[in-house]
Amino acid sequence: MIYSASYAQKENAETIPADTNGLRVYIDKHNKDADDLYVRCPDSARKMAEQALLLSEKIKYNKGIGESFFSLGHVYWSQSYYPISLFYLKSALTYIPKNENTLLANCYNAIGRTYMELKNFKEAERNIELSGKYVDHDMLLQGKNYSEQALLYTRTKDYDKALTASLKALTFDRVAKDDGEINIIYTRLGSIYKFKNQMSKATAYNDSAFRMSFKTSNKRLRAKMYVEYADVYNQLKQYDKAITFAQKGVALSDSIGLMDGISGAYRAMMFAFEQKKDLGNALIYQKKYSQALDKLNTADKIRNTELIQNYFALNARLNEIAVMEQKAREDKARINFQNALIVTLIISLAVVLLALYITWYNYKQKKQLNNKLRRQHEALLVQKDLIEDQSENLATVNKLKDKLLAVIGHDLRTPFANLRNIIGLFEDNSLDLEDVHGLMRKMEPVIKGGELTLNNLLEWAGSQIRGINVSPAAIDINLIGDEMAQTYNYQLLQKDIKFQNMAITGHCVKADEKHVKVVIGNLISNAIKFTDDNGTITLSSAVINTELVISINDTGKGIAGDQLTKLFNLNSHFTQSGTMGEVGTGIGLFLCKELVEFNGGRLWVTSVLNQGSTFSFSLPLAT
Repeated sequence: MIYSASYAQKENAETIPADTNGLRVYIDKHNKDADDLYVRCPDSARKMAEQALLLSEKIKYNKGIGESFFSLGHVYWSQSYYPISLFYLKSALTYIPKNENTLLANCYNAIGRTYMELKNFKEAERNIELSGKYVDHDMLLQGKNYSEQALLYTRTKDYDKALTASLKALTFDRVAKDDGEINIIYTRLGSIYKFKNQMSKATAYNDSAFRMSFKTSNKRLRAKMYVEYADVYNQLKQYDKAITFAQKGVALSDSIGLMDGISGAYRAMMFAFEQKKDLGNALIYQKKYSQALDKLNTADKIRNTELIQNYFALNARLNEIAVMEQKAREDKARINFQNALIVTLIISLAVVLLALYITWYNYKQKKQLNNKLRRQHEALLVQKDLIEDQSENLATVNKLKDKLLAVIGHDLRTPFANLRNIIGLFEDNSLDLEDVHGLMRKMEPVIKGGELTLNNLLEWAGSQIRGINVSPAAIDINLIGDEMAQTYNYQLLQKDIKFQNMAITGHCVKADEKHVKVVIGNLISNAIKFTDDNGTITLSSAVINTELVISINDTGKGIAGDQLTKLFNLNSHFTQSGTMGEVGTGIGLFLCKELVEFNGGRLWVTSVLNQGSTFSFSLPLAT
């Protein structure tokens, strides 16, 4: 009860996340907590699992639904409501993803154990075998599987097989270092040897289980061990010891509310006093035993009513969610119909406006025939304005050319000057060969940047003078991504940037391979330039209709919204410095845009300031 109160306070204090990913984490944690609690505090565990189930249903999170049903099955099993437990465990199998081997193995194990409690040993064995198919090489799961086999063989009185399975389970549990499972196996071995009438071994394993119950803080198991000791000593006809252990079992069971522990202890004491011919005490404990059974039956009836009410309440809430979803679908359909009606009215209005415009245009044409000379004069003025605009545009382009040449000259001058200085220092014997190698490695990205700038300039200038020649072929973007990873490997290492090639294979584009390499190379180079250390650059692709959309995403500094429109505008010519002060000309993006469009595609960009940018372009799929 103390734990239930603390859980309620915690539940009220927690804020349920609004986003889907946050909700999944929240649901997974609730299900894990419920599975950890179901033996110690089943009511709190049930509340956690029910909340996780309702939230999972709202966001259609199948794994969460499966785990919630699994937790509810555990809760009802721990309270001996086996048909309800079986319903929830089987429901869990419907939702658990097929790749969740651990969860599937545990679920089949739990179903097998529940069938054992219902005395359906054939179904119990079948489900335990199914569990074994999912354990893989997990030592803990293999131990649990053998543990359930041992219990099944014990219940069917095949004690030799039960002993073999228990020892195998103990081996795996020791490797997995799972004290809780080891503790349970010790109790199983004690029971098996008791049934085989090997009391010394039964007592030895009971002693091990009893000692370990303190290490695992398992009072429930310790209380049952007291009763087990009492039964063993009754069989050994050491009735005083049996009575002593039964009294300890009563005290501990009463402190934790374990009714079947209390009744079992009274039964052992009644038997011991009967064998001692102490009929007075035997009658006293027979009466206490009967009262304990009556109390247990009464509590079970009350609890059974409460649990059934909880079961129907949960189903009602799930049905409410389904009804709300159905209403949402109907509202959406109604909204779509209203939208279609609005579109129809707008089209009708447009047709009317078009008819009015045609009438007005014909009237205007008729009037303009009388002003032909004036219009010709206006045309001459328009031509004059056009020539002036062209002259201004030419001057703007010429200024842009001067600016590009100045920036390119600066970008190319820096690596050559550095190389000249390195050679001079080497000739003066100021540097040894190792120093030169080190400086050359540092110069490599600078030289490659200058080379890329020069290649972009030559490509762009050639396209302006000769036009662009396209030689289309089938190209695998994934292979080009691998090539670019090698090409820019050093620059990526310099900033410790992770490059991910997520482009799908098997879908080729029809385009000029050289042009595609220039475009992807420029976009990856820009991404490296504007991405901080320890960032990530991702090359990905997706098929949309008859096109393949290729995207280069980075986690860099991003571009402000008011600057995005300037990227592909030759007149505005917007550039910015990289994260390490790298300077660009901006000509690479002009070239990329031209090359993509000449290959039948288009290029666009999305960006969030200080979060990164995504440059995307589309190309036709190869047939």
